[in-house]
Amino acid sequence: MLSAVVFLTLGGLLARYIAKRKIKIYVLALSVLMTVIVGCSRVYLGVHWPTDVLAGWMAGASWALFCWLGALFLQHRGRLEEELETLD
Repeated sequence: MLSAVVFLTLGGLLARYIAKRKIKIYVLALSVLMTVIVGCSRVYLGVHWPTDVLAGWMAGASWALFCWLGALFLQHRGRLEEELETLD
């Protein structure tokens, strides 16, 4: 679950700030691939059941979606751009 949370959240939030479509797809695909590889390795090593991994993927994807929607909400309210401008 933590790998799904980390990889999907970082991939989703990074993809929001990338202008080129091909690079955006690459970042998202890489984050999904890393999540799948980690989950499959957990099943292969016998430390988790497939249903555990599937539940972790769903929980991680839900969290990543929640963070992405939160960033979208803040961006539309103008709060996210103000923070980014102060970092420059």
